[in-house]
Amino acid sequence: MKERIEIHTMQDVRLLPEKEQMKWEIADELGLFDKVVEKGWKGLTSKESGQVGGILSARNRKKREGTTSSE
Repeated sequence: MKERIEIHTMQDVRLLPEKEQMKWEIADELGLFDKVVEKGWKGLTSKESGQVGGILSARNRKKREGTTSSE
């Protein structure tokens, strides 16, 4: 069973897998970190979740394109 890591600060985020870290970093950049810590990811509005997801998707795409380009 996966051990759950309690997140209270950005230092705690460093204990998470890379993909999960990126999600928390984006939430922090958008000023949503404290809200997620307090209420969880389900506490975000649809708009806020969409912002996090959109940025996460764009960064993942950019990362993939950067590592797969052979030119």
